[in-house]
Amino acid sequence: MSRRLPPLNALRAFEAAARHLSFTKAAEELFVTQAAVSHQVKALEAQLGLALFRRKNRAILLTDAGQAYLPVVRDAFDNIAEATERLQAGEDDGPLRITTLQSFAAKWLLPRLSRFRAVHPDIDVLLATSEEAVDLHKGDMDAAIRFTELRETDLEMVHLMNETMFPVCSPALRDGTPPLETPVDLRHHTLLQDRCHDSPADPGWRVWMEAAGLRGIDPHRGPGYSDSSLVLQAAVAGQGVALGRRSLAIDDLGAGHLVSPFGPVLRTGYSYWFVCTPAKARDPRVRAFREWLGKQIREERLDPLSDDEAAATHSP
Repeated sequence: MSRRLPPLNALRAFEAAARHLSFTKAAEELFVTQAAVSHQVKALEAQLGLALFRRKNRAILLTDAGQAYLPVVRDAFDNIAEATERLQAGEDDGPLRITTLQSFAAKWLLPRLSRFRAVHPDIDVLLATSEEAVDLHKGDMDAAIRFTELRETDLEMVHLMNETMFPVCSPALRDGTPPLETPVDLRHHTLLQDRCHDSPADPGWRVWMEAAGLRGIDPHRGPGYSDSSLVLQAAVAGQGVALGRRSLAIDDLGAGHLVSPFGPVLRTGYSYWFVCTPAKARDPRVRAFREWLGKQIREERLDPLSDDEAAATHSP
């Protein structure tokens, strides 16, 4: 079916001028001259055989015909813009593909995904884990949740939460013989080592002991694990004392599987970030997942320390 449509440039000039009620502002938005906007509008009026504007001195007003035409043209442009954004974001009918660390997926995200599905039953999530940062420009993943520092990047990074770390162990180990009552008592217990973490930005036992003022205890002794969730599982099983990230240990602490026998609590230099390409940021599914994450974190009060409180507990 053949469509009799006015020129696109004429419609754009009309919509911008009608929205601003100004040829000057429309010209600024469209990066053309005021005379060009006026010419396009006059050509459109001539083609329609109707006046769309009433011109009064330096002001313009919409005629009845212009008022009736504006919402139709505006909605058409909005629909085109939305469809274009969906195409650029690569939105399809497949699952929303999220990549993150194995530890964060296992200990925090996976137990809560049913809550996301309850409010977004039409969005299926494919969860992939990797210890290495996935190249989001390749398109294999829609977004990532990363434990990292803010850095200059061409990716969209939205802060989710800061992180703290502190010793955790099973209640039986804390209350056993010898008990765990002060940091010095660690000399009598096995240290569970998270091999991925031991820097001021991402503390391990060495950094924690410096903050606690401990001397004479080897911070590197004890069995090691390549994943933070495995370290916590070993602590739950009573195999030793771990340094637990609050976000990863929160469920086990709440259930009584783990306890925190003492501080200090360290604020890490790394935070959790929601990361995606600028194009994917416009995908409604990506936006919905990011907003749900933020709401979940706020409801659980997972970022309790202010900057001043963190400085008081950790001065590496």
